[in-house]
Amino acid sequence: MGACMALCSAASCASCLCGSAPCLLCGCCPSSNNSTITRLVFSFFLLLGTMVSIIMILPGMETELNKIPGFCQGGSSIPGFENQVNCDVILGFKSVYRMCFAMTCFFFLFCAIMIRVRSSKDPRAAIQNGFWFFKFLILIGITVGAFYIPDGTFNKVWFYFGIVGSFVFILIQLILLIDFAHSWNKAWVGNAEEGDNKCWFAGLLSFTILNYALAFTAVVLFYVYYTMPDDCTEHKVFISINLILCVIISIVSILPKIQEAQPHSGLLQASLISLYTMYVTWSAMTNNPNRNCNPSLLSLVTNVNTTEPSGGGTQRQVQLWDAQSIIGLIIFLFCTLYASIRSSSNTQVNKLMQTEEGRGSGAGGVVGEDGILRAVDDEEDRVTYSYSVFHFHLCLASLYIMMTLTNWYQPETTTQAMQSSMPAVWVKMSSSWLGLGLYLWTLVAPLIFPNRDFN
Repeated sequence: MGACMALCSAASCASCLCGSAPCLLCGCCPSSNNSTITRLVFSFFLLLGTMVSIIMILPGMETELNKIPGFCQGGSSIPGFENQVNCDVILGFKSVYRMCFAMTCFFFLFCAIMIRVRSSKDPRAAIQNGFWFFKFLILIGITVGAFYIPDGTFNKVWFYFGIVGSFVFILIQLILLIDFAHSWNKAWVGNAEEGDNKCWFAGLLSFTILNYALAFTAVVLFYVYYTMPDDCTEHKVFISINLILCVIISIVSILPKIQEAQPHSGLLQASLISLYTMYVTWSAMTNNPNRNCNPSLLSLVTNVNTTEPSGGGTQRQVQLWDAQSIIGLIIFLFCTLYASIRSSSNTQVNKLMQTEEGRGSGAGGVVGEDGILRAVDDEEDRVTYSYSVFHFHLCLASLYIMMTLTNWYQPETTTQAMQSSMPAVWVKMSSSWLGLGLYLWTLVAPLIFPNRDFN
């Protein structure tokens, strides 16, 4: 299974389900390296779980399941489901919590198994790069078991696990975005200098201006719609602090001494970080329980029911994603795929994933005796990325997906209702401040420690 298999014929890949990553190669794959294909397949597992979570949280699913005679009410004629199906668990935020719990456990299991794998000669490397069918069965087994977890305090406790994991993942997203901006700037500047073509510089300038324009527009909209003259003091502080910090990192990034120490530093990176910071600020403000300060003006999807349960009833609250959640999913997809296909020559991703330059047989595919093009083992001497750290990254991504699909709302333990929470607000704002601090540190560290190598 995997991204490559989905695009290849079933007949040519059916024999590879129990094999290694090289067997998964087909002409449509973006890389012929064993390590890249393995990361893509694991990322596909994560995306598959995300798709299942999205389907189960859709409001229309309850109506469709109720059409099955006796399925949700018990007494089902379906073998194995007699009097056992609780549609409150397999639908709504509870299904997302359990699905993401299963994915987190799955990736954490491999994170523990793959600690200190040094090369593909390690027997555990065969587990990492192969046996996909059995891995899929393990994921299904954990998922089925997760849906048998009693409600109790599970939802509330797992909410705080999601808060902490998402906090770390937001920082990882920021690092990946910084890395992307550095690579983007370096590539376009190199093209301009080599070809003596000023269009590349014009392109960089255009995207920089666009990023700053969007960030400034966001600040204006925040002050207009998310603050009030006699209320929303927290929002005023959040917006003002992040605006000041974005101005600071923009000025610092173009200082002569910074440019001398960091030749590839510039306003493109600062503009992208500023725009991302404004997104995180907006995302935080949309979780404020004070509805006077949190108008759903930018909702892209209509909420079927946005009212809190009243009286003693158990009215289900069905919450679809708003604009900030959809943007969060898009950024998540970009960062996950970027981390999976980025070459090991990239310095920031190297540090993040603890990667090393592999010394395999090269980047070209190898044609086997059967005439089929297969991936090469580029990790014979040493791995090109840390297996354990990569799986830990997917663990955090699973928690981030859980929080994103549920809008970072805190579940109640006795009903299906979800409510905004200030912990989510402070987690997001803290991550934005820490992220800006990390980016500022990457600019000034070479000046503070001139004898250290920060390449």
